[in-house]
Amino acid sequence: PEYQTEWWYYTGNVQARDGQELGFQLTFFRRGLDPEPVARASRWATQNIYLAHFTVTDISGERFYAAERFSRDGAHLAGATGEPYHVFIEDWQATGSGPEGMTMHLRAQAKDMAIDLELRNDKAPTLQGDRGYSVKGAGVGNASYYYSLTRMDTTGKVTVNGNAFPIVAGASWMDHEWGTSRLESDGVGWDWFALQLDDGRELTWAQIRRADGTANPASFGKLTAADGSTTPLRATDIELEVTKSWNSPRSGARYPAAWQLRVPQAGLNLTITPRVADQELPVSIVYWEGAVAIQGTTGATAEPVTGRGYVELTGYVPNGERVPGR
Repeated sequence: PEYQTEWWYYTGNVQARDGQELGFQLTFFRRGLDPEPVARASRWATQNIYLAHFTVTDISGERFYAAERFSRDGAHLAGATGEPYHVFIEDWQATGSGPEGMTMHLRAQAKDMAIDLELRNDKAPTLQGDRGYSVKGAGVGNASYYYSLTRMDTTGKVTVNGNAFPIVAGASWMDHEWGTSRLESDGVGWDWFALQLDDGRELTWAQIRRADGTANPASFGKLTAADGSTTPLRATDIELEVTKSWNSPRSGARYPAAWQLRVPQAGLNLTITPRVADQELPVSIVYWEGAVAIQGTTGATAEPVTGRGYVELTGYVPNGERVPGR
């Protein structure tokens, strides 16, 4: 609560018993209202505003569903606790058990979709930035605290349009980030990649975009090995090329829609493509966030590598507001 902005972010690519493939996102944002809260007797007294986004991507059916909720912590309508681990807006919630909440349970329901999923983590947290301190620019204090659980085995149930799909396999990703600063004045958004490779590695890359289209030198990432060890990545370590674009018929935004991402020091050369083109969230602050597929090569002998992941694209909507966080 001593930091203004905090978020808890979950995404995953999962497979149902019948082979149906689906993606999901459930994200909670907290925004503090006063740096020096005043105690109030009313149960409706509010210190924090909460926002949540919930999406399901029907990959087999090429459909995307999104919903949004706002609430406040007054009257226990929304909130977050560390022990026991519980983040919620009404009946949308993430709960956790075990050390650091390593086994998590996600529940959310909206008009055309619902999830009831168990996420089990057996991999050490990836501390983003410098031991969890993630610098976003050159300004003093322009940073956040940030860690990721990069591969969580996922089972449970996803419901789409009244059809319940038992989930028998899948991998989810969790981010927890908190801080008070925002992007620098010339920052317009970010292209954020959470990639899970089938050889057991994960790649985080956050490319912070300037108004002139160039990448901020503070762009950052981590390559997490199968054993949990990590290698920090800086702007000079990554080659990111947009190879295709997609125009939103709703917002007018022109988003990147395919990428070639190279990490020369790791011998990685990855082609990243959306699993469904239209995964734009038509919510209060419009952005694109969706499931992606990965194909490429790795190592000196260019061995094949594949994977799944999620990509978040903000700041592309003309005259749009910024998404909180990152």
